[in-house]
Amino acid sequence: MGEKMKGTTHAGIGLAAYAAVSDKFPGGFNYIAMAIVLGASLLPDIDHPKSLINRYILPFKNKGAKVTLYLCSGIIVLWFDYIYTNQPAYKALGAALIAVGLSSHRQGLTHSLLGMITFSFIIGYIGNKYNIKNITSYFILGYSLHLLCDMATNRGVPLFYPFKNKKIKLPLTYRVGSKLGNFIELVLVVSGLLYVIYRIPIITEIK
Repeated sequence: MGEKMKGTTHAGIGLAAYAAVSDKFPGGFNYIAMAIVLGASLLPDIDHPKSLINRYILPFKNKGAKVTLYLCSGIIVLWFDYIYTNQPAYKALGAALIAVGLSSHRQGLTHSLLGMITFSFIIGYIGNKYNIKNITSYFILGYSLHLLCDMATNRGVPLFYPFKNKKIKLPLTYRVGSKLGNFIELVLVVSGLLYVIYRIPIITEIK
């Protein structure tokens, strides 16, 4: 399945980015928005059985457990929608969960623009239902940063899946799992967290 950028790296970058731009959003900084950005920055890696999210929801950290859980979850959501709701967002969620179950890491939906649009649509439905303002913007911030960061690695991402399977990379990349790659990610995490610690008192005081 191959190496991947660490979840902690994605989390650190997502948190730092939100801290940097939070005062540009209506209402300014809030911890719910930060949690949404954090979750979105980790979400694309649910196609990997050992990702940070899957560590807490899979009973076994292997491909078989991932396939079983996500396929069954997707089927249950689609069944629930068919019987009770008939809502496009539930259909999208069910289909997305099935796609996650069937895909390998960085080979399918979650690391594509279509995946970001699909999950943003689902999140937007939740935001409208529960009156959570700007939730889609927060989500797109975290999700798009994940894709951008993975484009900086040697493996790239299938940005235009399922229309094109070609992996898209930035002009300069590094090899994940290498000594240089691990050092770069360590610097990013530490720098990001230090910036968050520095920035939060400032933006909360402004608010």
